Amino acid sequence: MTEVSWSVAIEATGDRALSREEIVELADAVARYDGVASGIGSTTYGVQIVVQAATRDDAAERAREVFAEAVGRSGLPPWPISRIATPLSEADELEELVQVDEQPGRA
Repeated sequence: MTEVSWSVAIEATGDRALSREEIVELADAVARYDGVASGIGSTTYGVQIVVQAATRDDAAERAREVFAEAVGRSGLPPWPISRIATPLSEADELEELVQVDEQPGRA
């Protein structure tokens, strides 16, 4: 099966507010996955990353691995994952765009 790109969002929730510096470290750790990080001032940190996988389930598992590695590299506490969004492939995202463009009343 051919691998494709999947966009996956993952969050972990803990017991203290996170600093700007901590989230910048997380962003640096996911940069090579076209990733972004969030969580400054929050008790939740998260990432949106792109991984290569053959299936949606494989993409979710790969994203978990990348997330755990990035958390470790950034020095953040390894809080439990509180949310993992359904991975979206490039084809899924294109389909959503086409559906939006086909809505009645859209020019």
